[in-house]
Amino acid sequence: MITFVLSLIALVAGYLIYGRIVERIFAPDDRPTPAVSMADGVDYVVLPGWKIFMIQFLNIAGTGPIFGAIMGAKFGPSAYLWIVLGCIFAGAVHDYLSGMLSMRHGGAGLPELVGAYLGDRTKKVMLVFSVFLLLMVGAVFVYSPAIILGKLCSDSLTWVYIWCLIIFAYYFLATMLPIDKIIGRIYPIFAIAMLFMAIALMGVLFIKWPSLPELTDGLTNMNPASGTIFPCLFITIACGAISGFHATQSPLMARCIKSERQGRPLFYGAMITEGVVALIWATVSMYFFYGGAAGELGVPATLQAPEVVTTVSQGWLGVFGGALAILGVVAAPITSGDTALRSARLIIAEFLHLEQHSIRKRIYICIPVFGVTLALLWYNIADADGFNVIWNYFGWANQTLAVFTLWTITVYLVRKKKNYWITLLPAMFMTAVCLSFLLISKDSFGLPTIVGYISAIAAFIISGLLFAIWKTSAGKSMHN
Repeated sequence: MITFVLSLIALVAGYLIYGRIVERIFAPDDRPTPAVSMADGVDYVVLPGWKIFMIQFLNIAGTGPIFGAIMGAKFGPSAYLWIVLGCIFAGAVHDYLSGMLSMRHGGAGLPELVGAYLGDRTKKVMLVFSVFLLLMVGAVFVYSPAIILGKLCSDSLTWVYIWCLIIFAYYFLATMLPIDKIIGRIYPIFAIAMLFMAIALMGVLFIKWPSLPELTDGLTNMNPASGTIFPCLFITIACGAISGFHATQSPLMARCIKSERQGRPLFYGAMITEGVVALIWATVSMYFFYGGAAGELGVPATLQAPEVVTTVSQGWLGVFGGALAILGVVAAPITSGDTALRSARLIIAEFLHLEQHSIRKRIYICIPVFGVTLALLWYNIADADGFNVIWNYFGWANQTLAVFTLWTITVYLVRKKKNYWITLLPAMFMTAVCLSFLLISKDSFGLPTIVGYISAIAAFIISGLLFAIWKTSAGKSMHN
């Protein structure tokens, strides 16, 4: 528990100290934001700061900081290091600067930002890449809550299909309607429930004060079956440390912020809050897997992440806790899914230069978007391993998206003659992580681990050298 407490303190300190440093580097000012200068009553709508925080938090969180942290905790205390360092120096920086950059570009989506700084070819790649990622999120986050809700009704698969249709119908409405009609009203409620559950579990941890693996015990991989710590841990724990999916969500709130000065608490702060949630669930899971909590609850320590959530919440928090667990595990993925599809609609609309004020033009985009999502959902249901396949590719694609976002922001900082090291080092590191994971993962090339390590070192060095060459060339061009 000492490591847990120090990690919490570090996250808060990271927000207060490093978050302010990053804010000063970007230098927000009093220029009119897109929510004010481009207000359309649909996507560009000024919302209260507290609502934006709650929506942003729930958008980027979903079940990521819960399930990812539970699976990542199996690696041991190294999970604490990645959550804390990743969140402060990579994830929160990534979220803040991608949101602020979107605001400076009229609320532009990620592909537009990538195109502005990495070129049109990269923009086209990112358009396809990010939209497909968002559709995978929509498909995955329909099926998982539908299974839970279906089992509550009956053991028959019929109820699972019924809930899929209900959730899908909600997705359509949430994607089509103005952001303040559904998302702006129900998201804060779900976010409060999710935070309340995390805080309640943290209270139980402090009361029990269990003996857990600490950083002082070393960074040995406590569960080699999950893969190597590098790079597997850095893919497993994404939303609690850094996640490219967040860069597709930040523009949604960049279109609703009244002042640039709200950016640090709303973007950087939301990511730090997600890091706190991830820390809590990682600690709960350490207790469950390695501290004896599974035995205390009378269940095997081999339970999967969703089962750990419901078992611990019901066992520690009673009926009310169980209800909150169900709400979190069901509502969180649904709310991530609907904003993912909304982001997909806006990204495609930007690319096609199709205004979204009229319902008819929103429908033009929604029909093919939901058609492809339905196809992915059908694959999810029809193939016994469909969910795992889509989820594995989503995990890697998610972090690869963060790589492109970090390089985009780095180029922006160079052009603005600002301190670019705050994103350059995370960009180089995540480039190494994603390449090595692609090479050694059994779901891709399945090469020996040593090949992954060598490729990671090479990727880190080569990406840095290529950046130095580009910067020298760009410097000469700007000077001329």
